[in-house]
Amino acid sequence: MMQNIKGTYDYFGKEQALRKNIQNTLQDLFELYDFESMDTTLLNELDLLTSKYAGGDEILKEMYQLTDQGNRKLSLRYDLTIPFAKVIALNPGIEFPFKRYEIGKVFRDGPVKRGRLREFLQCDVDVVGISGPEAEAELMQLATEAFRKLDIPIILKWNNRRFLGEILESIGVPAEDQLSVMLTLDKLEKINLSGVKNELSSKEIDPTTIAAILELIEMDNPSFEQLCEKYSLTGQPGAMEVLVLQKLLQDIQLQQTCRFDPFLSRGLSFYTGTVYEIFDASGSFTSSLGVEADMTLSSDS
Repeated sequence: MMQNIKGTYDYFGKEQALRKNIQNTLQDLFELYDFESMDTTLLNELDLLTSKYAGGDEILKEMYQLTDQGNRKLSLRYDLTIPFAKVIALNPGIEFPFKRYEIGKVFRDGPVKRGRLREFLQCDVDVVGISGPEAEAELMQLATEAFRKLDIPIILKWNNRRFLGEILESIGVPAEDQLSVMLTLDKLEKINLSGVKNELSSKEIDPTTIAAILELIEMDNPSFEQLCEKYSLTGQPGAMEVLVLQKLLQDIQLQQTCRFDPFLSRGLSFYTGTVYEIFDASGSFTSSLGVEADMTLSSDS
């Protein structure tokens, strides 16, 4: 019997017209913000993709892997981030700052459910070559305007990985364990407090340190200022990054839509600075609608 592979769909008629309208709306907005279009390769060397997802074993399991007639190990792109980093690495003549957007298909061999398909369109907007928080503020402003144009109310939760690392260091988490602990904290809403405690225990974290982590996450919606005071972080690099971005968001009147969340971290090891995740403000769709992260990638990316 002829049928589509599970998690893949054909689009035509009214549904395809709606999809194209959304894409056109986003494209017009991106170009208004002076981002230029890019198309990256669907096929990539497997080594390139796998080398950049340290700390995200689930991602490696979900990559579509194949071998060509030359016995080269390849993979269909899992997202648009690493293929973009490859373009930057292969083209040293690109003038910075460089702003690009891409709307293209990505592939994931994972469980299929609402909001998770195996073949789907992803939309990326990136800025390279700006070291300060201005790029993050612009991307947050762009995201809020994009969803406003699509008539979707959102809440954008944001944090800073460097700041979270400073908190973990202050409560005794060794540097080599911080990424693993961040991955666990990022699951807080999914696995709740007891799940976090069990997962931390399975990582053989010192019980005293686990108690300090649980004390942290049991705080009732702590503000940035409360955390700085409690853990003596005022003036630390990550704390300063949060402070500057918070001021920028206030200046452009986005503080109500863009809310600080000290436990948000995202899963990938190359996320080093600001991270954010976008949610449906009405609560009718629980999965995130979008993510963003400030990242550091080596020159051989």
